[in-house]
Amino acid sequence: MKDEGGNIYSVFDEILSRKEKEELLKQHSIVLWMTGLSGSGKTTIAKALERLMHEDGYLTELLDGDNIRSGINKNLGFSDEDRTENIRRIAEISKLFVNCGVITINCFVSPTKAIRQQAKEIIGEADFVEVFIDTPLEICEQRDPKGLYKKARKGEIKDFTGISAPFEAPEDAVVIKTEGKEVAECAKELYEHILPKIGK
Repeated sequence: MKDEGGNIYSVFDEILSRKEKEELLKQHSIVLWMTGLSGSGKTTIAKALERLMHEDGYLTELLDGDNIRSGINKNLGFSDEDRTENIRRIAEISKLFVNCGVITINCFVSPTKAIRQQAKEIIGEADFVEVFIDTPLEICEQRDPKGLYKKARKGEIKDFTGISAPFEAPEDAVVIKTEGKEVAECAKELYEHILPKIGK
């Protein structure tokens, strides 16, 4: 709705509360923000985690670069400004899901502490769980499912995280070390960590 001056004003006090929606779903909503190098296993682990949670009756939404970049952020490139806007929009979408009582699993390289801090501030510290999928660069490069590292090494992709641009590892995050582990083991480890936060 708008006031007489044409300004938009909030109707949050008139709509169903987050608490009411969480009670309906019998869960507490949070945002899992999974960060790590390209090819580290973020989305693969997230899909396995989502399946575990679904089997236990939790309602989730999984967001990653592919479904975001092909939809709501398809107009954005990879400049510093566009990367920042990409994360801002993702954080705002995540906040909407959390307000609906939905547990949101995000899988984004989000390589700098500043960009992840921006997301945390939008979502809210109490609802933001940072997860570092810790996979050595050499393993990510061996996997290279999209051939991005090969292109980066040839100079065809500029400012590629881990090759020509830095990755700033989180200092205060849930750390899932993937080397020598199966996907299911990583997903179970993460699930056990967040269970106390999501209820049931």
